[in-house]
Amino acid sequence: MNSISANLNVMIKASEKASKILIRDFGEIENLQVSKKGPADFVTNADLRTEKIIIEELKKARPKYSIISEENGVQNNEDKENTWIIDPIDGTVNFLHGIPHFAISIALRSNNEIISGLVFDPIKNELFYAEKNKGAFYNNQRVRVSKKSKIDNCLFVTGGKMKNEPEIPFRKSGCAALDLAYVAAGRYDGYFQNHLNLWDIAAGIILVKEAGGILNEIDLNVNKNIKIIASSVDINSKLLEKLDNF
Repeated sequence: MNSISANLNVMIKASEKASKILIRDFGEIENLQVSKKGPADFVTNADLRTEKIIIEELKKARPKYSIISEENGVQNNEDKENTWIIDPIDGTVNFLHGIPHFAISIALRSNNEIISGLVFDPIKNELFYAEKNKGAFYNNQRVRVSKKSKIDNCLFVTGGKMKNEPEIPFRKSGCAALDLAYVAAGRYDGYFQNHLNLWDIAAGIILVKEAGGILNEIDLNVNKNIKIIASSVDINSKLLEKLDNF
């Protein structure tokens, strides 16, 4: 592994430990599809279990850091300058339906800037991570955003509702964290979405930046209702034109 900070090391260990439970829970989903109770409660519990493990691991290493997480909300601790931002299962609807496209997302915000982030897809065993000024990586290989410059050759990704559907090739994958990770790795050429939560995208923000991509200005002190447009620098202006009023 290339040289990583102690904080990122802690994040990776926490995500790997939590993923063992998540993989086990995901294996149970198919059996639950036929039960009367239905799988929704089970997924909520899987979310809570995963989050609990991640928070326990992070707290062991950094007891004073603050935490923002999907299930627990904001936890201001002694150190308010450093905050973990956690989404235990991004892509819960996929998870609920037995679709293996979801991820654990953990980021570290320090002095109002995301300085490290990881997105871990436990089913495909794909780990995307980045640290400020150190580049973005996928399973220890350096990654860069796509080099395409013709919009018709591109494939974009989005989610949620749109006022107007743009005339560009796009998919909806149901997992914002992986969407951004895939943009960083050059799999998708760009990502756009409204009404996001900070924990959906915090790790993805630094992944895209460190992979040479560009994003709109995002206020990291706002936790909800965030709009994001991310892509390579080459395609950004063309994408913005197409997304005039999405």
